[in-house]
Amino acid sequence: MCLTFPGKVVAINGEFASVDYGQDGIRKNINVSLVRPSLGNYVLVQSGFAVKLLSNDEAMEALNLWKMIRELDSQEA
Repeated sequence: MCLTFPGKVVAINGEFASVDYGQDGIRKNINVSLVRPSLGNYVLVQSGFAVKLLSNDEAMEALNLWKMIRELDSQEA
């Protein structure tokens, strides 16, 4: 099973971008050669590659789902 994570593109340098995952200040550099985003776009990231551009509505839905998963996980710990 592969998981994708939503993130916001905050910087672009050629085929690479810095993506903000919106939790605890996590930012990672990823390869964006498959989707070519613009600054401020949301992307789904899998294994260090942006694999899909997301609309703002899609991104907010995905971020909210991940937030719910993290909250449930912390309650079980």
